[in-house]
Amino acid sequence: MCTGKCSKFIGISLYPLALLSIICNIFLFFPDFQTTYSKEAAEGLYRLTDEIKYMGGVVGGGILVLIPAIHIHSTGSQGCCANRCGMFLSIIFAAVGVTGALYSGTIAVVGLIRGPVCSVEDGTWSRPFLNSTASYLGDSDLWDICKEPENIVEFNIGLFSALLVAACLELLLCGFQVLNGLFGCICGTCSHKEVSADCFCSHRKRIS
Repeated sequence: MCTGKCSKFIGISLYPLALLSIICNIFLFFPDFQTTYSKEAAEGLYRLTDEIKYMGGVVGGGILVLIPAIHIHSTGSQGCCANRCGMFLSIIFAAVGVTGALYSGTIAVVGLIRGPVCSVEDGTWSRPFLNSTASYLGDSDLWDICKEPENIVEFNIGLFSALLVAACLELLLCGFQVLNGLFGCICGTCSHKEVSADCFCSHRKRIS
């Protein structure tokens, strides 16, 4: 597979991951799939975890990956006639994607470690797992501490885990594109035979 086709595959693969990151981040604003807590948070009440507000999924794993994905896909769509300048630019865009994925993944890890904001038995809202000596992630018996929103611990773990997985895959793909783009700049986007055949076909299509 030439570097141009490889770029196309990477660009296409990044689209659903960026979309997943955005959707997960948006859902995190609505614990228990209700708008009540977001409205209360807008009024200044402590209802949402801080990591949600950092928009790691929307900005990092979403926008900062989606824009590079468009360019990388566009570069790869040129096939074996993709120029080396396009491949060089794809390295820069991929580096932006790496930054976005790292940001999203870091926010997701912090969100998982610190746990959700919830109402405990005395009715106060806090992060009960923040200063806990035992990790709540591996002990489901601790989850009953949170009384409201319902199933907030599972909700929090599920979405932040999805963000983390998406960020890891984005980081892997964008990192590979940096190497792929570098190889394309140095060695060209295809072998000589592939270039001749691909560009000849493209030339015939333009004539017809």
